[in-house]
Formats: sequence, C-alpha cells, structure tokens
Amino acid sequence: MLAVPRLLGRLQLTRSRRIGMLMAYAENDAQGQAYIAVFRERLEKLGWAEGRNIRIDHRWGALDPDSSQRLAKELVALQPDLILSHNTPTTAALVQQTRTIPIVFAIASDPVGSGFVASIARPGGNVTGFNNLDPPMVGKWLQLKLTRFRGDPTVCVLGVHDAQEAPTLCAGVPAADGRAGAGRPVASRAGE
Repeated sequence: MLAVPRLLGRLQLTRSRRIGMLMAYAENDAQGQAYIAVFRERLEKLGWAEGRNIRIDHRWGALDPDSSQRLAKELVALQPDLILSHNTPTTAALVQQTRTIPIVFAIASDPVGSGFVASIARPGGNVTGFNNLDPPMVGKWLQLKLTRFRGDPTVCVLGVHDAQEAPTLCAGVPAADGRAGAGRPVASRAGE
C-alpha cells in the first residue's frame, strides 16, 4: 500500500485523481481501518487529500469471494485512475474485470503462478505489487528453523489444501533439502 502514494507523487497535482481500493477485510475490521488510515496519512504527506485532489472509493470484501467479484466489477465501472488490491483473492477478482486500469496489489502469494504478472522483475500488463511468499523464501525460512534441530528432522506442511498459497509453501520445502543438514523434508497436500 505504501507504493501507491509514491506512484501518485509523480503525477501532477493539477487534476483530481480517483483510486479504487478492494480490501479483503470487513468494513468494521480494526486492522483494515488501520491500513486505510496509514495510506491516507502517507498520501497527505505527498500533497494528496481527499476532497481536494483525490477521491478514494473503498470496497470491503470481508473474505467472501462472491462479494469480491461483485465489488471488483463495481470498482472497475467507476473507471478509477488506479486500483489498490489487498491480497491474492481480491487481485484475482480485479484482474478478471480489467486488463487496462492499473492494479497494485499489497500482498500476493504467487503473482506469477496466479497469472497476475509475467515475472516479478518485469510484471508487464496492468498489474504489479508485492510478493509476500515465494518458494526460495519458504526454503530459507525452513532452513533457519531447521538449524535449531539435531538429527534428521522430517517436515510436514499443514494447511488448507485449496488455499492459494499451498502450492508455493509446498514448493519451498524441497529448497531447504541438504542446505542446512535438514535431511529430506517431506511435503504433502491433502486432496492430491
């Protein structure tokens, strides 16, 4: 979310801009409201103030995929200059609705695998943002944890089998194999 103010900072302050925001939280969620407050504060420091030269249209998906789809369609219909997306599911909903309006995701588990970007280095298209989870990083986290154990530990990844980040997590487990004396980590997902 902090990159969007930088992008807007490069634009001239001569005309009012419109930002759409699709959050995965419920509207009354304290964490979601805190994110919005920080975002507004940062925009104001850069000279962007709601009611003066910027309008922000918020939509709150409340972790409901059907709501996210409907709300993504609403935001795209408003034709904002930019849409800020909270996470992987909200970004997926937005990408289905537009390939022209710029979309910046705050976090995405696997933006390449999800089809949002062509690559992390060169996203291409209208979507960019921050990758919070990738197999090499998962492997590094696991290596750090395994340095605390002696012997030949076995690793099991537990989680919701159809969660979008599950393949990324499981792909990262073998990356730790042999690099920290970890033995042979084993990963399994239910439903496969």
